[in-house]
Amino acid sequence: MKTIKNFFIYLTISAFLAVVVQFFLLLNMHEFDAPTNMPPMDTTQVVRVDSALFVGSSRLCHSTSGLWEMRAVGEPFERGVAIGKLLEPLLYYQENVFVNQLTEFVPSKTYFNFLKHFIFYFNRNLDKYVDDEFKQEIYGQSLSCSHDFDFSGSSYFRQMNYHSAHDIGHTMQDYMLVGCSSFAAWDSITTNGSLLVGRNMDFYIGEDFAKNKLVSFFFPTDGYKFASIGWPGMVGVLSGMNECGLTATINSARAEMPTSSATPISLVIRKILQYASNIDEAIAIADSSKIFVSEAILIASARDHRAVVIEKTPTRQALFTTQTPYIISTNHYQSAEFASETSNIDNVATSDSPHRWKRINELIDSLQPIDYQKCISILRDYRGVGGTNIGIGNEMALNQFLGHHSVVFAPDSLMMWVSTSPWQCGEYVAYNLATIFANPNSDCQTFATTSLNVAADTSATNDLQHLYNYRHYERLVKNYIKNKLPLSINQIDSFVQANPMYYRTHELMGDYYAANNNNQQAITSWQKALSLAIPKEEQRNHIAKKLKKAERKHSK
Repeated sequence: MKTIKNFFIYLTISAFLAVVVQFFLLLNMHEFDAPTNMPPMDTTQVVRVDSALFVGSSRLCHSTSGLWEMRAVGEPFERGVAIGKLLEPLLYYQENVFVNQLTEFVPSKTYFNFLKHFIFYFNRNLDKYVDDEFKQEIYGQSLSCSHDFDFSGSSYFRQMNYHSAHDIGHTMQDYMLVGCSSFAAWDSITTNGSLLVGRNMDFYIGEDFAKNKLVSFFFPTDGYKFASIGWPGMVGVLSGMNECGLTATINSARAEMPTSSATPISLVIRKILQYASNIDEAIAIADSSKIFVSEAILIASARDHRAVVIEKTPTRQALFTTQTPYIISTNHYQSAEFASETSNIDNVATSDSPHRWKRINELIDSLQPIDYQKCISILRDYRGVGGTNIGIGNEMALNQFLGHHSVVFAPDSLMMWVSTSPWQCGEYVAYNLATIFANPNSDCQTFATTSLNVAADTSATNDLQHLYNYRHYERLVKNYIKNKLPLSINQIDSFVQANPMYYRTHELMGDYYAANNNNQQAITSWQKALSLAIPKEEQRNHIAKKLKKAERKHSK
C-alpha cells in the first residue's frame, strides 16, 4: 500500500514538474511573428533642418515649452519606420526608464522574472487582437529600438507588450498607477454654447517616465487625421481629437478581472479617432473590439454637439448619457447596466473616484459659464470636496501632482491645450488642429499657436515648494525607516510641516516611530492620519490595523 501511495505522489510531482517545464519552454520560445504583406522598408534617413528632424514628410521637434511635437505621415509601415528613426534616442530613454521603474516596484529579481514571464504568457496571443495596420506601424517603429533589452524578447515583441502596460496598470489602480478624471460641457453652461472637454491623465510610473511628453499629429493614408498626447513608443491613444472634432479619452473602472489579453484599450481609442466621425461610429468600433480591462471611454463629438461615456468590460458594453449639458467620468461606472453591480457599488464606497466626481460637479456648477481657461482651472484644482484642504498630492483631488498629462479640447474650433511641467501647474500650450491638418508639409519651429497659450499657475508656487520639500523628506523618512536610523527633531518637523494635512505624512511618521520602538508616538501619528481625508478604504484599514496592533502592545 505504501509503495502504491509513493508511486502516486511521485506521479503527481512529475506531472507538476512537466507542466512547469512546458510552461517556461513556451515562454522562452514564444515570439510574435512579424506582420505580413509589408512594403519594402523606406531607406530615407533623418535630416536636420534647424532644430527639427525630418524623415520625408514626418517630423519631430522639441518645443521651447518642453513638449515634443511629432508629425507622422504615410502608410502604416512607412509611418512606423519614420517614427522609429525620429524617436530613436527617446525610445531608448523611455524603455530604460520603464524597465528601471519596474525593478524599483519589484526589487526581488526572482519575483520580477516571474512577473515578467507571467505577463508575457498572459499576453501570448496579444498580436491576434491587434489590427494589421497597427502591427505594421509598431513593427516599423521597433526596428529603431535598442538591443540592450533583448533579454525580454525582440524589439517588436517588447513594443507590442508595452502597449498592454497601460491596461495592466489599470488592473493595479489600487497601487496608484491610474486614477484619471475627465468631463465635457456644452450648450447653456459654456461660453457661446461651445463643446469643451477637460481631462487629467493620471497614469503614474515615476517622474522620469513622464519627462518626455509627446504631442503627435497623424496623417494616415486611410481614415481621419488626428492628434494625441502620450509618450515615445505609444502608437495607441490615451487622449486625442481628430479632424472631425471627435475626442476620446479613457478612465479605468473596476469590474471583471481579466483572464487573458485582448486588444489594448489605447489601440481601440486609436481606431476610434482614426475611423469615427461621430458618436454612433465610435460606439460601433468600441462594440466590435474585445478588451481585457474595464474602461470608461468619454467620447465628445462636434457633429453631435454632445458627449457620452461608453462603459466597457471584457464581456459587455453599455452607454451612459445625461439629461444635463455636461457629463463627468472618473473611475466608476454610472450607466443603468453597471451602476448597481456589486463591484461598482464597492468601488464607489471604498475608492477616491466619487470624491473627484463630486469636486468636478461643484466646480462646474460654480464656474459657469465655462470657457477653456475655466476648464484648465478645474483640472488644476487640488482641494477636496467643498474646497477643503486634504493635503497636497491626495488622490481625492483632481490634480494629484503625479499626472502624465492634462488636456483641454474645444471640438467645435479644433483647438486643444496641453499641459507642461510641473504637472497641471505649468503653461498649457495651444494647438490649432485645423491649421496643422491643413499644412502637412509645414516646417515651422513649433506646431503651437503660442498666442493662445494659457499661463502657468503662479498661485500654486508656494504649495508646489511645500510638495517638493515633502517628497524630499518622504524619501529620507522611508530610508530611515528601512535602516532604523534616528531623524533629528528639525527633520521630523520639516517633514510634517511640508504637508501637515496629508494623511500619508502622519502614517509615515507612525511607521518611523514604530521602527524605532517609540510605540506611543506611533499611536499618536497613526491616530492623526486616521482623522484626515484618506482616499481608499483599503488604505484606511491598513493604518487602522497597524494602530490596533500598537495599542495592544501598549496595553500589555
